[in-house]
Amino acid sequence: MRASLDTNVIIHLYKAGLQDILFDVFDEGVFIYDQIRNIELENHGRDVLEQVDADIATGMIVVYTDQKLRDLAVYKIFENNVKENRLLYGAGDLGEVYAISLAQTLGAYSLVTDDTKQGGPYISLLQFEDDVMPFTFADVLILRYLLGIADATQTVEDFNTVNTKSALNWSFRSQLSKFIRRFLVDPYRNADTDWIRDLEKKQGIKLKNKLEILSKHAT
Repeated sequence: MRASLDTNVIIHLYKAGLQDILFDVFDEGVFIYDQIRNIELENHGRDVLEQVDADIATGMIVVYTDQKLRDLAVYKIFENNVKENRLLYGAGDLGEVYAISLAQTLGAYSLVTDDTKQGGPYISLLQFEDDVMPFTFADVLILRYLLGIADATQTVEDFNTVNTKSALNWSFRSQLSKFIRRFLVDPYRNADTDWIRDLEKKQGIKLKNKLEILSKHAT
């Protein structure tokens, strides 16, 4: 999978020292628009900037500039996506606008954002039936667990680390319930259920069993 990153999730995972989770799950590429690096992180995430730059330097995170988009002959598409998304989400948080627009332009399947407020990118992308699939950091942790990269104990511990370091006041049990409801019980869109079932088949995952085990570790 490939993923475009919003500013908030970069800050949350890097503060916790758990940024490698992104590279474990999204092994086909992780990328950002250059203004997320040069403006959003400069203004809101200076304490993690050195670590982010190190991962950019090694190619773990690919930065897309306007020139790079022009070279790919997709800059106009990106520009139009930005305009449309600014109308939908407003100008308050350009990070989310850039992240969504880049994902749409490049055909990335995933957007990672921790903005789950009503009207924000996570909920809206589900309600709009958009091709881009949104994930929070908690969703990514659960996916990592389902893929067998981490066990249930490590998953909960990592969630608590991110939650504490960024003072999010999230509950793992609540996030797991939302994940199960979204993908299996009461999905916003049938495509999400199709996607998780396809993942289950391709990876040989015993989905129900694994989620039951994780639920027993949830607090």
